[in-house]
Order: sequence, then C-alpha cells, then structure tokens
Amino acid sequence: MKFEQALPLLRQGKKLIRQSWQSGEKYIFLVDQPKHAGQAVNPYFLIKTAEIPALSMFQPTSCDLLAEDWLEVEG
Repeated sequence: MKFEQALPLLRQGKKLIRQSWQSGEKYIFLVDQPKHAGQAVNPYFLIKTAEIPALSMFQPTSCDLLAEDWLEVEG
C-alpha cells in the first residue's frame, strides 16, 4: 500500500513495515499521546529494530513517502 493509505492505520495504532526492508527492521508505529516531565510532546514515529537499543526515532524519507510496499504487521 502507499504511505497515504498507511498513515490512517498508523493513527489507529497499527504497526507497519516496508516490504523492501531487510530483516533488521521490525515495524514502525506512531506515538501520539506522550508526555515528558508532565508536558505534552508532539506526536512522533518510532521504529522497532533487532538492534539494541531496539527503539529509535523514525523520520520517513522521500523514498518511504513515495513507496507502495507498506504492509501492516503484528508486533
């Protein structure tokens, strides 16, 4: 699916991956209600990987935004 189809799924709490990614990337997901020290934080994407630490910030590249190989996965 295209990223514009994937974004509503991310907003629903689903986990997604690009089919073309290697096995190191597990999925991305949206964090949309975080707080830090009692202050609201803007929504952001995290990516779960096989590395340690397993979670990192994810900023889609133009290739990610234009890709048509996004898949929903179980996390």
